[in-house]
Amino acid sequence: MDFIVEFYETEAGTCPVREFLDELKASDPDDFAAVLAGLAKLRNRHYHREPLSKAVGDGLFELRHVGKLNTRVLWFFAKNRRIVIVHGVRNKGRAIPARDLRVARERMRVWRRRSER
Repeated sequence: MDFIVEFYETEAGTCPVREFLDELKASDPDDFAAVLAGLAKLRNRHYHREPLSKAVGDGLFELRHVGKLNTRVLWFFAKNRRIVIVHGVRNKGRAIPARDLRVARERMRVWRRRSER
């Protein structure tokens, strides 16, 4: 049984991860294609571990792609075999910047609060 992959949306209806992916597609089509393929693989539970995915703490995971820059898409598990993609980041370092982790955790918290209504 596959997982459903969905993107976080703000209360205003914008989708920050889609915007991130649109920018990535324009700036680095090869990395964009690799990340998109990785997102498709997340539907299969066999890819929920390294080397494609890795837990980053507090229920968050990262989908990793190493290219010209390290590209990471942060996600979490939700009920009914769903995966919610909450944030994307590119950087030169190995670690995810603390600011980006805070953004992802806040979006996860907001999504869970809204889904409980």
